Amino acid sequence: MNTPNDPIVLTRSQVEALNKQLSTMRHAINNHLSLVMAAVELVRRKPEAVERMSGTLTEQPDKIAEAMKRFSAEFETALDIRSPRAV
Repeated sequence: MNTPNDPIVLTRSQVEALNKQLSTMRHAINNHLSLVMAAVELVRRKPEAVERMSGTLTEQPDKIAEAMKRFSAEFETALDIRSPRAV
């Protein structure tokens, strides 16, 4: 990862935008984790629900990863961080 050599200057509005995006990401991840916990609790109480809940459980990691990926891209753009190019 290539970081800039010079100091990064962000405006107040840029910091606010990043903070809002971070808050959105945290909210999304908490929602996905809540779904996982609800599905697990339901399966504990009603083991026959495992088949119905398996989709919910298996979808959440990808959704969490996507939320993190979106925020990371915005963060790297704001701070002018570049990933090394593949050779």
